[in-house]
Amino acid sequence: MSDVVRFVIVDALLVAGTFFVLIAGVALVRMPDLLLRMQGSAKAGTLGVGLIILGVAVAYGTADVFTKALLVILFYFITAPVAAHVISRAAYRSGARMWDRTRPDEYRGVVERDIAAEGGRRPDVED
Repeated sequence: MSDVVRFVIVDALLVAGTFFVLIAGVALVRMPDLLLRMQGSAKAGTLGVGLIILGVAVAYGTADVFTKALLVILFYFITAPVAAHVISRAAYRSGARMWDRTRPDEYRGVVERDIAAEGGRRPDVED
């Protein structure tokens, strides 16, 4: 592969990755509640970081770096969505407010919410 073609591919991957990371940042600011923020930032951020790492691997152009980059991308694509899900579930259980137009509440009746979510007192917290 010629250097010009490789640099064009690297630039395209880095610009696309940066764009998705920017979208993840915008999602953190613009989304109305924690659960939507987590979804927007996790999906766009994961794709953005994956594209950036792939761009770095193509820039180096060696099989060793490419293999390590693919392993990092695979690890990140597995762990980032799982971490976002666990954090979102913990926020739901602890009573994080949901946007009033969030429909449907699929956790209702399945996951027990903390009593503080309904405006009551938590029995494990003393004044």
